[in-house]
Amino acid sequence: MIAVIDYGAGNLQSVVKALHFIGCDVRITNRKEELMQSDGAILPGVGSFADAMDCMNRTGAAEAVRAFVETGKPFLGICLGLQLLFDGSEESPGVQGLGLLKGSITKIPSQNGTLKIPHMGWNSLHICQHSGLFEGIPEDASVYFVHSYYLKADDPAIVAAQTQYGVTIDAAVQCRNIMAAQFHPEKSGTIGLQMLRNFAAMTGR
Repeated sequence: MIAVIDYGAGNLQSVVKALHFIGCDVRITNRKEELMQSDGAILPGVGSFADAMDCMNRTGAAEAVRAFVETGKPFLGICLGLQLLFDGSEESPGVQGLGLLKGSITKIPSQNGTLKIPHMGWNSLHICQHSGLFEGIPEDASVYFVHSYYLKADDPAIVAAQTQYGVTIDAAVQCRNIMAAQFHPEKSGTIGLQMLRNFAAMTGR
């Protein structure tokens, strides 16, 4: 069973539909007890960093995520769900993130107005780790992005994939049992579905 974490600030249905499409059993929950019983967990996210963290703290999802990660079972953050794993974001100064990984989340520079923000649409990946989510994923695979803020990880060793959009964006990370993607695997066609299958395989399902 894969848990999709509902903290009241994310669009869950596209993730749930993609998991059902590849044959996964899914539960939508923010309850720590149900999360801890799951074989894997996914944290989707849309909207602002501050609103998401407020929702996560109020619903108890923040505590539940930290406890689940401690179990060592596979965990996947998607889009804002990647950014929430870090200490904070330039988008919401003073708001504390989950603090599970180290890096900076800053606004994508517009290059004096020549670059459209948000970064929206398909972009290709340079794959740094050919394992985990990226098992069998070809170099330059295209995936779907929608974001205005981007990650620069403190430790290059956790960076699983990068993309270019005016700057080098750390588009995915993998560290121990934590995986996260700035792009949307559930909206990235056959490539994204393969990543979700890879995640499901890690859960034993």
